[in-house]
Amino acid sequence: MRILHAVRSDGFAGVERHVARLARAQSAAGHAVAVLGGDPPGMRATVGDPSVPLRPAATTGDVLALLRRHGPAADVVHVHMTAAEVAAAVADVTTRGFPPVVTTRHFARRRGSGARGAAVAAVAASAVRAQVAISRYVAEHVDGPSTVVLPGVDPRPDGPAARERERVVLVVQRLEREKRTDLALDAFAASGLAEQGWSLEVAGDGALRGELAAQADRLGISARTRFLGARDDVEALMARAAVLVAPCPVEGLGLSVLEAMASGLPVVAAAAGGHLETLAGVDPLALYAPSDARAAGRSLAVLAGDPDRRDAAAAVALAVQREHYTPAAQVAGTQAVYEQVLA
Repeated sequence: MRILHAVRSDGFAGVERHVARLARAQSAAGHAVAVLGGDPPGMRATVGDPSVPLRPAATTGDVLALLRRHGPAADVVHVHMTAAEVAAAVADVTTRGFPPVVTTRHFARRRGSGARGAAVAAVAASAVRAQVAISRYVAEHVDGPSTVVLPGVDPRPDGPAARERERVVLVVQRLEREKRTDLALDAFAASGLAEQGWSLEVAGDGALRGELAAQADRLGISARTRFLGARDDVEALMARAAVLVAPCPVEGLGLSVLEAMASGLPVVAAAAGGHLETLAGVDPLALYAPSDARAAGRSLAVLAGDPDRRDAAAAVALAVQREHYTPAAQVAGTQAVYEQVLA
């Protein structure tokens, strides 16, 4: 099948990684895949397949022009996010032979915001033949019916046992307001682990980096906190850290949590959004009441002092990931949606 993915973006965060990984898996399964949008170096490194054409598309106009040029050669156009949906809607009515449009909903909210939100939402949805949701949580909160197709993570080498890992609590996310990285700092401070020689490492960048550094100073943990900035070696960071903290209460799924599960890295996450699906039944300490930094700190302290429990939690999470969150299952689920619209 000929598949054309599109996202209006010149960055490389969770959505772009999702697109790149799906494109890679679909190409490996024998499909002819092309991708519009995303930061070119990040997309190229993650797709890792020279047979997959990658074209920059930083604006909605870029996406539209590329869809009109390349869309008719595809069997299905698979868009991601509202701006790409709008471009596909315009391409659909202005381009002869434009194929069916499938969209993936990455966030648990309805389309459109602001004064023209309703009009934008109507245009964005007009060409969509089917929707994919990345979790049940997202499916329950978006407008219109959708099919849940869980994202997949490639197999990773078995990570070291808890006793062999460094005394590091890791955070991996954009440093933006909705991610609530401030709660991760509060939790680390509440855990008392800094006084025991543990460190907090924050991988990611964003508008709040300076504010978070000032918060670490106020909490008295700045000497034990490292802001690593945007990293391309997250897998290596996860292979040596002891625990991942995922404080965001509105994650559609939580890709960093899924990657940690694949890395044998135990997780302490806000009991909300997609975390309730990925971490259900792993360990009572894996989920804490959202925004309760003290509860998160208590979970960190207990896990830090009990390497056997960390190993047990990591083993359960790894088994869940390998059973439900694989590239093969994601390709098959997505293919079933394509076949439905083509039929």
